[in-house]
Amino acid sequence: MAQRIPKTLSWIGELPGTLRMIDQTRLPEEFVEIDCETVEQVWQAIKRLSVRGAPAIGVSAAYGTVIGLQDATNTSRLEFDQKLNEVTDYLASSRPTAVNLFWALERMKNVVSGIPAASPAEVLLRLLEEARAIESEDREMCAAIGRHGAPLMPNQGGVLTHCNAGGLATAGDGTALSVLFAAASVGKKIHVFADETRPLLQGARLTAWECQQRDVPVTVICDSMAALVMREKKVQAVVTGADRIAANGDAANKVGTYSVAVLAKAHGVPFYVAAPSSTFDLSLASGDLIPIEERTRDEISHGFGKQIVPDGVDVWNPAFDVTPAAFIAGIITERGVIAPVSSESVAAMLGT
Repeated sequence: MAQRIPKTLSWIGELPGTLRMIDQTRLPEEFVEIDCETVEQVWQAIKRLSVRGAPAIGVSAAYGTVIGLQDATNTSRLEFDQKLNEVTDYLASSRPTAVNLFWALERMKNVVSGIPAASPAEVLLRLLEEARAIESEDREMCAAIGRHGAPLMPNQGGVLTHCNAGGLATAGDGTALSVLFAAASVGKKIHVFADETRPLLQGARLTAWECQQRDVPVTVICDSMAALVMREKKVQAVVTGADRIAANGDAANKVGTYSVAVLAKAHGVPFYVAAPSSTFDLSLASGDLIPIEERTRDEISHGFGKQIVPDGVDVWNPAFDVTPAAFIAGIITERGVIAPVSSESVAAMLGT
C-alpha cells in the first residue's frame, strides 16, 4: 500500500524556529531528516543537495532568510536591514542556476522594504509569514500543474522523466511528477521510465523512491537507454522539470535533459517541461544567457566514494544543460499549458 511521503520541508516552532528537511543525499538507503538552525546550515544543505529542485530551493531560501535574522531583532532597524542584505547575498551564492532561489530572496527583501517603519521583531514575524506563504503557494502550484498536465499524458503507456521533479523537489507533489501522479489519480495507466540521471542518480534514488511510495509503476533505466526505449515504443511522452526558463521558452534542467529532448524529437515523442511561473526568468531573452553551475570533480571521479576516473584525468561537471524551445511540445505551468513554445506564447501566458 502506498505510503504518504513526509513533507520535504517543514518549519518547526514559531520564532525562534527551525527548518527541518529530508536529507535527500541519504535516500533511498536511509530516511533521515535534518534540522537547520543557522543560515550556514541552510546554505550547506542547498549546496550539498540535501535539498534540491528549484521550487524547494526557493522555499528553503525564504525560511533560511528568517533563520539568518532571528538573532537580529534586538538591533536597530538600520542594522537589521544591513543584516538582511548580508543573509540574502550569502544564500544567493549557494547555487547559481535555480531562478526560484533568487525570486524567493527578492520577494523576502520586498517585504522588508514595504514596511519601513516596522521594528525588527515585527519585520521578522512578517518574513516568517511570507516564507510560509511561498511554501503554501508552491504546494498549490504543484497541484495546478498536475491538473493541467494530466490530459497530455497517454491513457495507457510509458512516460520518461529525467532527474527528480517530484515532491522532493518542491513543497507539494512536484512539477513533472505532479503531472504523472495526477494522471494516475484519474485512472490513466501510466508506467514511469526514470533515467538514473548521472552523476548523482537523482532519478534512480529519488524519482523511483517517490513513485514507489505512490504505487505508480516505475522502471529505472541508464541514461544511455533513453533512445532504445523510445525506438521500441515503450515511451509515449517525456516530461521533465526545469530550474530556469528564458523568455523564449528555452529551459535549463539537469544535465542530460537536452539529450532526451533531441531523442524525443527524433522519435516523434512529445517532450514537455513542467514548471511554475516563478521558474521563468523573463530578463533573459534566450537560454544562451542562463548561468550554468559547474560542480566539483569528485562527483564524477569518485561517485559515491568509489574512484572511477584515473588521477590526473580532467573532468567536466556542468550540473545543467539547456533545451531549446524548438524541442519542447509544451510548458505546463500552474496557469495552463504554453504551446507552441515561443517568446510570444510565454508572454501571453505570463501576462507580460
